[in-house]
Amino acid sequence: MTLHSSGADESASPDPARMHRPDPDMVRDILEYVADRLLEPEVPLDGLADRSHLTSAIDGLITEDGRDFREVLAVYRDELAPTVLSADSPRMFSFIPSAPTKASLLFDMVVSAASLQGISWCEAAGAVMAENQALRTLADLAGLPESSGGVFVSGGSAANLSALVVARDTMRRRRATAGLPDVPLRVVVSDQAHSSIANSLGITMMSALIVPTTGTSGVLTGEAVRVAVGSDPDPSDICAVVATSGTTNAGIIDDIAGLGQVAREHGWWFHVDGAYGGAGILVPSLRHRYAGIEQADSLVMDPHKWWFAPFDCAALLYREPWLAAAVHTQNASYLDVIHGDSADLNPSDLAHHLTRRARGLPLWFSLAVNGIGAYRDAVAHGLDLASYAAERLRERADCELVREPDLSIVLFRRQGWTEEDYAQWSTRLLQEQRAFVTSSRWRGEVVGRLVFLHPATTRQMVDEAIDALD
Repeated sequence: MTLHSSGADESASPDPARMHRPDPDMVRDILEYVADRLLEPEVPLDGLADRSHLTSAIDGLITEDGRDFREVLAVYRDELAPTVLSADSPRMFSFIPSAPTKASLLFDMVVSAASLQGISWCEAAGAVMAENQALRTLADLAGLPESSGGVFVSGGSAANLSALVVARDTMRRRRATAGLPDVPLRVVVSDQAHSSIANSLGITMMSALIVPTTGTSGVLTGEAVRVAVGSDPDPSDICAVVATSGTTNAGIIDDIAGLGQVAREHGWWFHVDGAYGGAGILVPSLRHRYAGIEQADSLVMDPHKWWFAPFDCAALLYREPWLAAAVHTQNASYLDVIHGDSADLNPSDLAHHLTRRARGLPLWFSLAVNGIGAYRDAVAHGLDLASYAAERLRERADCELVREPDLSIVLFRRQGWTEEDYAQWSTRLLQEQRAFVTSSRWRGEVVGRLVFLHPATTRQMVDEAIDALD
């Protein structure tokens, strides 16, 4: 070990703060790159990658002494970025796209540049206040009571898991109070429910009472649940029912009002998964399909989907947030200080997390800047595009709709096509940078799937994808 005397060369001493000194050149160049991206009239789809080429491009990039930031930025810009599919492209018609507003993207930079966390009122009162205003806006649109509250988590999977943990433990406490045994619990779900519901049940050691849906509607109804429960040998172990307001595969809106009624009759927790389709409540012509959503004990809507915020962000709302806090609050001696004021719930108390970034602030900023009316128009545009695409497909003799779209997802079959044909359709359109499309399955059959979300998507772009079915 080398010892440095007071007379030693100071330049040879360790410099532990060297990573944290402001670098004006790096700030300028990266902000310029970001500005160029934000000012592009249409971001490219990108997404074509060769694994061996990427391996070569980044080989040896991380070293003991580091590299010039310009070299690393160039590798990202020229080699890595073009291989990442742009979920915010207006030509992204697969999975569930993202279309963050410019305001939300810019404010996400503010959150990142300041490393803003949103754990508690003690540490982040301003961030928590703003996030809660955004959550209150969503709750009011859904018709939830003034006492409701929630938190922004990473995505629908985390939100569904957190809500179902509360459903389970709330029923456990109720059973214990009534002197009933602690038994494994079940949750009523549709066969069209999101895959995260099944994962959540596995994690929470619960099981599913799956109620199959029939025909092309795929809607889970209150009456179907009554029939399933009526024929169940012992439904006393059921603790919750899950309704979906916009399934991610087909955009199906369940019978929310009917399911909520059944939940109240049995004393079950009523969870509504609106991760994708919850934003449909904004559109007056569609609002009747969401009747009953105000009955939810927990409700999920993902801003990084149809609420036009950046990844990753899901809004988890509770009718009675104190029930969630009773389950999720983490207690430790070093955390006593953040629980000093019992009048306010911390974001960290309402889901299975502690540390969290203030991921709801980009939505808050964008809602305040753009106004709810702009969101309403943008969601309505996606519905219009789905209707247009459905009409175009009806006009083709070689295509037929699998079902009439409820929201902005269109399922269809191309007569005579195999899974390989759909894959070739996808590859061809992506290579030409005209669209990114993928197939899916409906009742076991491989079908085509188009999802419309971006307000800048045009009918011409839709035409290009559908005309490529020739």
